[in-house]
Amino acid sequence: MNKSEILQIIYDKLSEKIGHLEHLIAETRAANNETKSSMGDKYEISREMVQQEINNLQIQLNENLKSLNSLKLINTTEHSLIGLGSLVETEKGFFYIAVSLGEISLKEKKIFVISTESPLAKAMYGKRKGEEFILNSSKQTIHSVS
Repeated sequence: MNKSEILQIIYDKLSEKIGHLEHLIAETRAANNETKSSMGDKYEISREMVQQEINNLQIQLNENLKSLNSLKLINTTEHSLIGLGSLVETEKGFFYIAVSLGEISLKEKKIFVISTESPLAKAMYGKRKGEEFILNSSKQTIHSVS
């Protein structure tokens, strides 16, 4: 599997999420502005709830922007030791260590994109092909690292 292709899929998915969040924030702000002008001070609690929703969306947006920016640090060359940018195969599947994104598909193969901070990535970190690790009382063997 080509790690550059995987990285591009991750970039595209994050960019899509960012665009969606920016759209939601803009729509919510517009709704909040309409509420301010037409309802008066009587609905202050409602406006505060809308503002909290905007704040929550902004936090999600910032996290996704941070993830997108961290993709620039990933080296797509072959790895012998597991770390950031490694594509790892175990009997449980393929794992790409980059950002927390979940499952993606490439050429009919499922790849789980995980953060370096995830327990799975931490358990695999620094290991090589053929080594084993234990996570949640389950032993796994590393079949390949690239």
